[in-house]
Amino acid sequence: MDDTRTLSREVEATLIPQGTLMSLPEGETVTITHRLGGNFTVMTHNGMFRIKGVDGDALGEDVTEAAASEDDYDGSPPEKDALWEALKKVFDPEIPVNIVDLGLVYSLNTTERLEGGHKLDMDMTLTAPGCGMGPAIAEDAKGQLERVPGVSEAEVNIVWDPPWNQDMISEEGKMVLGLV
Repeated sequence: MDDTRTLSREVEATLIPQGTLMSLPEGETVTITHRLGGNFTVMTHNGMFRIKGVDGDALGEDVTEAAASEDDYDGSPPEKDALWEALKKVFDPEIPVNIVDLGLVYSLNTTERLEGGHKLDMDMTLTAPGCGMGPAIAEDAKGQLERVPGVSEAEVNIVWDPPWNQDMISEEGKMVLGLV
């Protein structure tokens, strides 16, 4: 199905796979190739770009991002299941599998902050050391984690040890990628 759109306003986008921030002008014709984790991967005559979900209105999309409600927070540490579910909304824009099922998340550690709430430290890797999208993926992960009740702050570190390999992909991820 062809999902061609015309941008209704100028929008900041990330060039894939280089990771360079660029502006796409109002009136630019784009084709949406993926809707992943609330973000959009689009093709233009100049290449492939990732547009953040908050800019989905420029594509004519209704996008809402639910933030963690302080009213629902009881002071306890964030639930591990909620953290992992949040991370399943984060994608490399070139791969239709989330970073959890790709095996890119190496650790999640929670510490209580003196100011209240909890800080989350996460180590993750990328499928290739030269991936220019690393900072954008890490920023997506940080944003998703900070929406989880109890997380006041998140820090996402990109690490290279151990090196990632395809054996780290979950069975579900392998099925999506056609590896089983």
